[in-house]
Amino acid sequence: MKSKANTRKSPSMTDALIPMFFLIGLLTLAVYLFGDDASWGPNQIALTFSSLVVAVIGLKNGHSWEDMGQGVVKSISQALPAIFILLAVGALIGTWVMSGTVTTMIYYGLKLLSPKIFYPTVVIVSAIVAGSIGSSWTTVGTIGVGLIGIAHGMDMSLSITAGAIISGSYFGDKLSPLSDTTNLAPAVAGSNLYDHIKHMLWTTIPSMTIALVIFTIIGLSSSAEGNLAVREETLAAINANFVTSWWLLIPVLVVLVLAILKLRPFPTILLGALAGGIFAVVFQSDQIIQFVNRPDLSKPMIMIAGVWKAMYTGFTTSTGTASIDELVNRGGMNSMLEVIWLILSALMFGGVMEETGMLKKLVQGLLKFVHGTGSLITTTVLTSIGINIIASDQYMAIVLPGRMFKLEYERRGLAPENLSRTLEDAGTLTSPLIPWNTCGAYMAGTLGVATFAYLPFAFFNLINPLVAIFLGFTGISIKKIDKTKTEKNEKTE
Repeated sequence: MKSKANTRKSPSMTDALIPMFFLIGLLTLAVYLFGDDASWGPNQIALTFSSLVVAVIGLKNGHSWEDMGQGVVKSISQALPAIFILLAVGALIGTWVMSGTVTTMIYYGLKLLSPKIFYPTVVIVSAIVAGSIGSSWTTVGTIGVGLIGIAHGMDMSLSITAGAIISGSYFGDKLSPLSDTTNLAPAVAGSNLYDHIKHMLWTTIPSMTIALVIFTIIGLSSSAEGNLAVREETLAAINANFVTSWWLLIPVLVVLVLAILKLRPFPTILLGALAGGIFAVVFQSDQIIQFVNRPDLSKPMIMIAGVWKAMYTGFTTSTGTASIDELVNRGGMNSMLEVIWLILSALMFGGVMEETGMLKKLVQGLLKFVHGTGSLITTTVLTSIGINIIASDQYMAIVLPGRMFKLEYERRGLAPENLSRTLEDAGTLTSPLIPWNTCGAYMAGTLGVATFAYLPFAFFNLINPLVAIFLGFTGISIKKIDKTKTEKNEKTE
């Protein structure tokens, strides 16, 4: 009697391509019909029906519903930490807005920053914070929210600002030894962490230099003059409705210190949300009373209810100034539910693609185009981007190509640092550019700017993969395996 595994057929390239073309067609139609709103419902439907197409092909090839279902469960389980972080960030935004932490960052930012240098400053600030804590997500969820508010108050482009935040955050994250992806890539490729970081400088520094030049040119252009009337109106509205104080930046400091101490992101952000709630009680009690609107409760109970409510629904108020209302009426765990829906739908598609072997088939097909170092690095870049699109997870975009191409790099005498660097150049950096990827959905949900709106301005993330390909074809910085060192290690063993 044949085992269940023996009755399965390997998918053909046609099998693997059909759901991809189906998905691309539906996503294109969703953007055409719904524009920027495509990520908040239409894309989920496209991913769900595309998963059904994959499942039908899987059944044809001998896979059972149960096995494909387990593949989906496995895919989703890997993303559960990211989902919990999203919920924590929603709570943090709610309490930080209510406490005046966000409006304080906006207030001092409007006072100190000039529109002419705003965009490059956003990049540098985001890079420093992300580099020190090793997390682009935490940086975007804290400093990034304040920077978006400052851009709003200056009447600057939110799309360009979001692109600058993401560029800086991913630059700092990518070069930080505290970052999870920076540790994951060398672990998969078989390189040393610090050799990996040093090797990444060849692609990362030129990419960031070009990005900073572009942001500076945009800032110095006439289109980045800002609007002084909007800025003054925003400052006046903040003064009239919120207490602003340097003390209100302590919740930000709490998150940064906990992150530096390497506490996990979920408890770090949740404790930051709690700190925001405590400071809201101390500094913004009038706002909480108005927000809760429960005269039947005692003041202590109103304070508890206010913090509790801000964590799950976000904060809402009416300041009489539309621009401020737009800034502060946000947050809460429930604001992240549509983002989580998008992530779950995408992971369902990626999970069933991997379980049925179609994802592996697509990667293997790409190896046919490899003829030299340049084409190998290009193929690695394209594969990582493709897995970010298909599997919707940056970790899979690092691990799967790392597994698939490791032996090919070794066979060609290329040091593992070349592979680990390329995995980061493409797998890590393109993840926030895909609306249904966990990273893209998080960035859009946290910053309140659609992925396709900020994508053209995430210059660092767009340029870095191209620099990696350029270096691959020119041979600049391509490191060969040190045979002497390898033989010495083998003798030691």
